[in-house]
Amino acid sequence: MSTTSLPSPDRAAELRTALLAAGFTADGLLDLLGAPAYAALARSETVPALRATRGSDGPLASLVRLFLLQQPEPYVNVARALPLDAALADGWLRREEAADGGDAVYATVDVRPYGGPDGEDWFIVSDLGCAVGGAGGIGSREEGVVLGVGGASTTLAGITVRTPVASALDLGTGSGIQALHAAQHATRVTATDVNPRALDFTRLTLALSGAQEAELLQGSLFEPVGEATYDLIVSNPPFVISPGARLTYRDGGMGGDDLCRTLVQEAGTHLNPGGYAQFLGNWQHVDGEDWHDRVRAWVPRGCDAWIVQRDVQDVTQYAELWLRDAGDHRTDPAEYARRYEDWLDEFEARKTKAVGFGWITLRRSDAAEPSIVVEEWPHSVEQPLGDAVVAHFARQDYLRDHDDAALLEARFVLAAEVVQEQVGAPGAEDPEHVVLRQNRGMRRATKVDTVGAGFAGVCDGSLTAGRILDAIAHLVQEDPVVLRDRTPEAIRVLVEQGFLEPAEG
Repeated sequence: MSTTSLPSPDRAAELRTALLAAGFTADGLLDLLGAPAYAALARSETVPALRATRGSDGPLASLVRLFLLQQPEPYVNVARALPLDAALADGWLRREEAADGGDAVYATVDVRPYGGPDGEDWFIVSDLGCAVGGAGGIGSREEGVVLGVGGASTTLAGITVRTPVASALDLGTGSGIQALHAAQHATRVTATDVNPRALDFTRLTLALSGAQEAELLQGSLFEPVGEATYDLIVSNPPFVISPGARLTYRDGGMGGDDLCRTLVQEAGTHLNPGGYAQFLGNWQHVDGEDWHDRVRAWVPRGCDAWIVQRDVQDVTQYAELWLRDAGDHRTDPAEYARRYEDWLDEFEARKTKAVGFGWITLRRSDAAEPSIVVEEWPHSVEQPLGDAVVAHFARQDYLRDHDDAALLEARFVLAAEVVQEQVGAPGAEDPEHVVLRQNRGMRRATKVDTVGAGFAGVCDGSLTAGRILDAIAHLVQEDPVVLRDRTPEAIRVLVEQGFLEPAEG
């Protein structure tokens, strides 16, 4: 594990003021670099940004080279951009003699501008070369490395419910991204990590972003918080299913998907009534076992759950992904092959044929009959999804409280931005099938028959479902009693998936 000392956060407010004055923000970077070079940084490609800042000694260009590209920068340039004496004394920078005899300044940590959901200018602090957009990408084989912003962390931030709460827990905080988001809507934030360096980085991230301080606790899973309970729990855990706990930031140290299972199962006792727990995770697809049943069994008593599998990789794809993540593909070929064999041996021993990745949301409802939805949705969605998560569980509550007779007496409205598509051969008199498609949130699509399409199309809240079905039965010359009997299940599906919403009043 790295023993490099980290900067002091004592004068972070002074440094933050200077960074903002220089335009070292997400918007400022886009303006300076242009969209192609800015996008390349997210792929850990630094050449376009180097070209875009070449020949410029302005404060923003200097800061880009210093913090994002980890290039040495002349002392005089940095002095125009930052309170240099304070930054050197507090350990954000170090000073060395350059090859030309002058003084050069180097960054000691990655500092990445990060735009908050409401336009806030934040900064994520992480190990050198380990912020997405940093000089080396991740590709680190150092055990205790602390990463910056990645696709997983932004995904979790996007799906998290953002209603105001009294208490929030960021379990496995890393560089503090989730704690930073939570600080905007939680009165009290607790952040934990097994890696003490991660807690130090979280402190720096919060301080440099101008956010409230968090309670920082070291330890694994829920051990550091004892019996404490929270209104919101979030975690981007070290979920990688690997042959050993080699890298702290990604390998959980438990066999198979046991870490994710344990995290989900233990979360229930740490949630306040009505509270949410939201995680990213991996789970095994085991030969002879349905993955839906596997993850459904993780849900703790007293909790509703919504589990969405976003991707599946066979074991060879999965092993290659994480071998490359650690930079093993750049090592000796024989060593790479040995490590690859270790991964495949692990999967074979556990009868694992593939690995799923997705989101897990729990809500403490204490319902007698919990709602547990486990589904696969690999298609594009519209982030942020926090409001869609709240709406999902509200729909589950509604359906749990309404039997078929109550559904027929209810009134519904078609959700906003739902469109109808008719699919069939060109020139055909009738479509082969009709598809309802959402353009917001999960962007779902579902097939419906002509009755379902007609029903959804006239739902404006003015008539009960039963009255609408009676009218449709008359038009299609069908027995209304039969239609009323067979349609509630289709209505239930349309409500559950968000195509229909209960009318107010």
